[in-house]
Amino acid sequence: MSLQSSSAFPLSEGILILDYGSQYTLLIARRIREMGVYSEVWPFHDERLSQLATELPLGIILSGGPSSVSAHDSPRLPDVVRDADCPVLGICYGMQLLAHDAGVEVHPSQTREYGRADVRVLKAVGLFESFEVDQTTQVWMSHGDSVQGVPQGYEAVAQTDSGILAAMAHTSLPRFGVQFHPE
Repeated sequence: MSLQSSSAFPLSEGILILDYGSQYTLLIARRIREMGVYSEVWPFHDERLSQLATELPLGIILSGGPSSVSAHDSPRLPDVVRDADCPVLGICYGMQLLAHDAGVEVHPSQTREYGRADVRVLKAVGLFESFEVDQTTQVWMSHGDSVQGVPQGYEAVAQTDSGILAAMAHTSLPRFGVQFHPE
């Protein structure tokens, strides 16, 4: 069975965005489409996820959302995404899911970050490869929880002025997480 969308494009030629309830999910899809890349938005619990075992998209984006990964009943990372052999980008709650899945605790932040914030680049890799180390860039934050350390197999890529991990990259897999949202 092919992961055919309602359009003429198969998902294997596009990006799958898993929606965890973010107000930015449709903006993410629009930005991807503006770059000329096909994308689809599925709920994080969509029954079609089992099909990813046989046909992968070009990449998967885990959207943000209002949940806290530390809550017992919060949405989790689907096994098929954990095992996917394609790039995965976690945005906000999505980054927290990647960290939590790797065994790092996520707790309410001492300081909630909402609005524009400066992040300092720690490593010029992945999404930050065109930046200089110690360069700052302005991003849009909207979170109450924060990742309490760098997961095993990942490296810290950027942090906020308040010391909160703002971006992380896996050292050997195509996995990346950012605590901020697109504008």
